[in-house]
Amino acid sequence: MLTLRYIIAILGVLMVTVTLWDAFEEIILPRRVTRSFRFARFFYRFTWRLRSSVAERIHDDKRRETYLSTFGPLSVLRLLGVWAIGLIVGFAMLQYGLQDRLNEGQRAAPFSTYLYMSGTTFFTLGLGDVIALGPKGRLLVVVEAGIGFAFLAGLISYLPIIYQAFSRREVSISLLDARAGSPPTAVELLRRNGADMSGLCQLLVDWEKWSAELLESHLSYPFLVYFRSQHANQSWLAALTAILDVCALVIAGIDGGPSRQAHLTFAKARHVAAELAQVLVSSPPPSTLDRLPPSGLKFLRNALAETGITVREGLGTDPKLRELRQMYEPYVQALSKYLLISLPPWFRVNVTLDIWQSTNWHALIPAVAKESNAIPESQVLVTESITANTL
Repeated sequence: MLTLRYIIAILGVLMVTVTLWDAFEEIILPRRVTRSFRFARFFYRFTWRLRSSVAERIHDDKRRETYLSTFGPLSVLRLLGVWAIGLIVGFAMLQYGLQDRLNEGQRAAPFSTYLYMSGTTFFTLGLGDVIALGPKGRLLVVVEAGIGFAFLAGLISYLPIIYQAFSRREVSISLLDARAGSPPTAVELLRRNGADMSGLCQLLVDWEKWSAELLESHLSYPFLVYFRSQHANQSWLAALTAILDVCALVIAGIDGGPSRQAHLTFAKARHVAAELAQVLVSSPPPSTLDRLPPSGLKFLRNALAETGITVREGLGTDPKLRELRQMYEPYVQALSKYLLISLPPWFRVNVTLDIWQSTNWHALIPAVAKESNAIPESQVLVTESITANTL
């Protein structure tokens, strides 16, 4: 019986140690953890598999995005709860294994009593109805209270940092809406930019920095990849893929393009795609999607030629573009399949309004204008004309 109690105490120490180390690696440690066996990794893969299996049966894009959008924030709260339960149960096992006296009489208290005492100690409630009387039990109570206080305080401190990283990611994605359409495409970004290659160079500089921040934040806090954007046709993966497409096109064959900056942005963005794919996906799926077939490349050249941008033709351009695409497309396709995020096309297939142009009030403005003097009808007609012809 004594040996069994010692085994339970040792298991309690292991549970507390593993839980604290897992929380440290997932929240506090600012670097990628390469160790394959981690509780947080198992937790996310298991819970995401359950959530994504249901999402795959939802055919409406907006409903599916709404369903998946709650997973990221809820998963963080659930993981925090699992960590807290692990610490409480671990300290309860340690107290139960040591069997120090409690103020519950002379007989040995059941495990449920130690579990209750551990819970009130961890959350520093200080009820005092069940207390340890022996020196070892009192020492464990003090240690657990200190760990519980530090655990809760640390989480409260780091949650704003996590949401700031998410907010910084989303700001640039929102800015890309007016520059590259919804969803963003390489051809639309170049078409709207026109022949202003200095402006394109500055945009690629900004996205090189965005890619570096994305790499740092999402390797430190991998659960951020599950946080969805505000709109169904926006995502960090779509924005990253569109920027990679633009860089590959500039490097391969756009005359007068910012080739040097395109190389730098391509390198950092491709690094992000490769690192995150290796963290989340155990093995790459077979690539079956050709996002730019030869007929699409011909259409791309014609579309850009209308805006004064020349994509070189010849034996050197097409193989170079294909080589660049093979450097990142397996990774973004693996991420797309795992996260259930659609990859953007190279050019817009259907003419759709950008997110900033589309609101629930858009269809109501003409009717309101006719019934109210607040908005003159002439102004409504001008607004509709501008909206229809913008960009």
